[in-house]
Amino acid sequence: MQYLHRKLTTNRSSFKLVNQVLLRHFYSSGKLFDAGQPTPSTHPQLLKEGEITPGITCDEYISRRKRLLEFLPEHSVAIVAAAPVKMMTDVVPYTFRQDADYLYITGCQQPGGIAVLGHDLGLCMFMPEPSPHDVTWQGQIAGVDVATEFFKADQSFPISQLPKVLPNMIKNCSKLYHNVKTAIPTYTDLEAFQKAAYNGRVDDLSSYTHEARWVKSSAELNLMRESASIGCQALLQTMLHSKTSPYESILSAKVEYECRVRGAQRMAFNPVVGGGPNGSVIHYSRNDQKVKDGDLVLMDIGCELHGYVSDLTRTWPPSGRFSDVHKELYALILETNKECIELCKPGTSIQRVHNYSVDKLARGLKEIGILKDNRLHSYHQLNPTSIGHYLGMDVHDCSKIGYDRTLKPGVVITIEPGVYIPPNFDCAPRYQGIGIRIEDEVLITDTGYEVLTGSLPKETNHIETLLNNHSYGVGKETSKISASSF
Repeated sequence: MQYLHRKLTTNRSSFKLVNQVLLRHFYSSGKLFDAGQPTPSTHPQLLKEGEITPGITCDEYISRRKRLLEFLPEHSVAIVAAAPVKMMTDVVPYTFRQDADYLYITGCQQPGGIAVLGHDLGLCMFMPEPSPHDVTWQGQIAGVDVATEFFKADQSFPISQLPKVLPNMIKNCSKLYHNVKTAIPTYTDLEAFQKAAYNGRVDDLSSYTHEARWVKSSAELNLMRESASIGCQALLQTMLHSKTSPYESILSAKVEYECRVRGAQRMAFNPVVGGGPNGSVIHYSRNDQKVKDGDLVLMDIGCELHGYVSDLTRTWPPSGRFSDVHKELYALILETNKECIELCKPGTSIQRVHNYSVDKLARGLKEIGILKDNRLHSYHQLNPTSIGHYLGMDVHDCSKIGYDRTLKPGVVITIEPGVYIPPNFDCAPRYQGIGIRIEDEVLITDTGYEVLTGSLPKETNHIETLLNNHSYGVGKETSKISASSF
């Protein structure tokens, strides 16, 4: 074999051919190759050939880097560190989640790396150097070879060489950007970095990465549609389960289970499962109470699929019947939800939609008799939130982009009107302690909008039919029920 290799590599064309064959073998054998994360050869059920992460190709990652460089000034350099490993106890780590900017640029889902992007450098990745002990306890970790061959970095170095290599990159650039959120002493303690900072040459990279991530590609939108679909199906199954198991903790466990078995890697955030007065706590997280008969339960959930999250909310009575008081308030929130979605189109902004929602909800709550005046302060006691936010790789995605920005096709936002009446609020007792939110994901399209969560019921009659005719233990099979049935 060695003789054959020598004979075939005596000229350049043969050398290139042999390396392509060997590289294909390198990546097609699970025994020989482990990138520390799924690849097309190790996880063909998740990735197609040419993809670095499920649904996102190598070409798309390369185009992302080029696009980000177009935003950056000439001769500038950007440093993005991977997310740190966070510890739950001294020896038990929390489940690792990669920083969105680092993942967006590199496709690497692992900790310990630092990426450097520059007009003259391309992508340079400094990779961790695992010891045999690390591999024994944690498994294989991507190194310099994987950085160039799989992640398609233009250069790669062991992290130990960073103090020698990075200072020259910093000295030769006109402006230095870095991800402040994941900044680590490995590079911030370098004399070259500190000197650049002292001279005012260092700035936050987030405004540029958020700009690049704001409008989603078709591949990203496919993942977001799938993530939303998983969330809808999971919440639907949880609604079906709520009539026989009206406990916040069980509903929280149920929705996570349903998301995970449908392919989600994790929840996007701890589910909000607020029964009765707990629903009036906007980001309630204890999830430890029984939902009393006749009360509503508010569930705000989202899952993450291959780096892209969903975020949706429904409010319903596990008993199967909305009371007249609940219907009165729910009708106002639902009407606001629908009208705000109709406003979603290129040229408007989240702020404009928000202003419309505040006016409508404030008037409606005053007509009902809950609000006694037109003061904004009074309204904010019942709803201090925005009508929505951007959605993507993070739940509150691209936070550097203001809500007054004109929306474009490819941007995904949430529309989530609600009312959260504290138990001690000065209004008729029948309204005290009620929380209602209806949240949908909305994609801005060329001609208007697409509701990514539109398959999940939100009309009161649909919800009551669902709970009374299809709930677990209520006569009919539930396995054939899907969100699209309503």
